[in-house]
Amino acid sequence: MIDDAKTKSSDRSGPARIASLLRHLGEAGTGGTRLSALAEATGLPVPTALRLLRALVTEDLVDLDPATKTYRLGLGLFRLAAKAGNPLGLRDLARPTLLRLTGALGETVFLLVRSGYDAVCIDRTAGPLPIRSFTGDIGGRVMLGLGQGSMAILAHLPADEQEAVIRFNLPRIREVTSLDEAFLLTEIARTRDLGYCAAASGLIPGMAGLGVPILDAEGRAVAALSVGSTVDRLAGERREAIAGMLRREAAGITSRLNPFDETLRRAGAAMERPS
Repeated sequence: MIDDAKTKSSDRSGPARIASLLRHLGEAGTGGTRLSALAEATGLPVPTALRLLRALVTEDLVDLDPATKTYRLGLGLFRLAAKAGNPLGLRDLARPTLLRLTGALGETVFLLVRSGYDAVCIDRTAGPLPIRSFTGDIGGRVMLGLGQGSMAILAHLPADEQEAVIRFNLPRIREVTSLDEAFLLTEIARTRDLGYCAAASGLIPGMAGLGVPILDAEGRAVAALSVGSTVDRLAGERREAIAGMLRREAAGITSRLNPFDETLRRAGAAMERPS
């Protein structure tokens, strides 16, 4: 006996079949799903589903992970959705926040976004004091776990991702610092408890920083706000006050994030080896 869903699928037009595939891929989330599961869920014959998926991959509307043979929604689809929805990306959205914080505090403020095992500075506003940081200027990259902003991101990732980042980054961090795994684990716990990172490791003499995570709708850290200053200016009550300001500003950004922002999608996707 022919299954009713498959009977109906044979009568569906090409666009309706494609829409069904995209809907089921959306429900599968960032982990994606395999061809056989998609064919069963949509009621499409496997050869038909494969043909349509290949066409969608070619158009960048669907991604295929060759290692796991899983499909997920592609960046091309997110670009189209972004144009139809909130047009602001993370950098544009956070720019007024950076200007406001620097104006109020007289400090240099950084916007970092997660990129696989690293954090990348995508914007900064400079205060009057000369500041040295791990990322330097816009475009600078730092390993997750090294520096306050990147630690704020690392500490607010799911446990399995944290473990993968530590395993990958620990040898890299040891090449340039004396930090070890015990330090990273202790600082992760402290940062999660406080809601911000203000570790003064002394890696850059005289410099201090404070970082808070920017979370997506699922509570996963995708970015961070970070203040860079001198040790004497980030101590005591002033440090706590700045931490409170950063946390409020980060929460405001979270509430306005564009879920179709390509920057955020890359941050939350499977980790890739940095180039």
